[in-house]
Amino acid sequence: MLDSAAKTFFHLLAQSGTLKKLASRYGMRKPTSFARRFIAGESVDEAIAAGRAVQARGLTLTLDYLGESVHSLGEADAATRDYLSAVQAIIASGIERNISLKLTQLGLDVDKASAVDNLRKILGLAEPAGFFVRIDMEGSPYTAVTLEIFETLWQQGYRQMGVVLQSALHRSEQDLERIIALGGRVRLVKGAYKEPKTIAYQKKADVDAAYARMLARLLAAGHYPAIATHDPAMIALARQYAADHQIATDAFEFQMLYGIRRDLQNALVRDGYRVRLYIPFGREWFPYFMRRLGERPANVAFVLRGITADKG
Repeated sequence: MLDSAAKTFFHLLAQSGTLKKLASRYGMRKPTSFARRFIAGESVDEAIAAGRAVQARGLTLTLDYLGESVHSLGEADAATRDYLSAVQAIIASGIERNISLKLTQLGLDVDKASAVDNLRKILGLAEPAGFFVRIDMEGSPYTAVTLEIFETLWQQGYRQMGVVLQSALHRSEQDLERIIALGGRVRLVKGAYKEPKTIAYQKKADVDAAYARMLARLLAAGHYPAIATHDPAMIALARQYAADHQIATDAFEFQMLYGIRRDLQNALVRDGYRVRLYIPFGREWFPYFMRRLGERPANVAFVLRGITADKG
């Protein structure tokens, strides 16, 4: 994991319009291009093909049409239509019916009520068709409203959906109790966003300790929890806790990012655990890609090798 300054650097790069344009032009130009380690492609057909390959390895999947922080209701409506089209394409393809989405992509920054309506449109098509929909968690300014919207729709009868909590935030352990009491499903992550020290742990050891506490609580009382991590120590902790408390391997799942630690994914499947891959796709892939680079030095080294290989 990079230090805090490096993580901030990559988040600044993610906001660069110039770099985004260059990345869009060159980042996906060949099947071997560097960005394709983490991104399935720009189209839903490419994502579905990646999903088939993932399922052939004995893993499960969730597809995420990338995009966030739209600036108009027109853009939010377009993103919603794209998601509805993706849902229909997934149905036609026969792959697993599981998607993830961000509320800012549906217009949360523009108009909360419209974002909720857009989410309802997606759930209205997806839930009857047997989809599970995960609402991704974004930076801390969106934590409270994301949980509020999740809880509101849950109370309205939408039950084939889940939410994400970040162990880096001080508030998350309390939020976890709220979601457990509700009966909702939680994906537990450490957190990829740069957050101020007033609301988030700054030391890796503190983030890890909070993750460990939340992991144990989820395995003990959660509803089919998703342990989302590539950290071997956290994976070992989850396995040991489950074994010590006689928790069946099908009572929870590990989740990992497309393109990261394939060796670890395969090892867990061989040992009888469920592993789900988060498969992102779409033209708005650059901010997501930058966050992935900001998380692990190994990712940066891989991309630098890929850039060199892509020359010419």
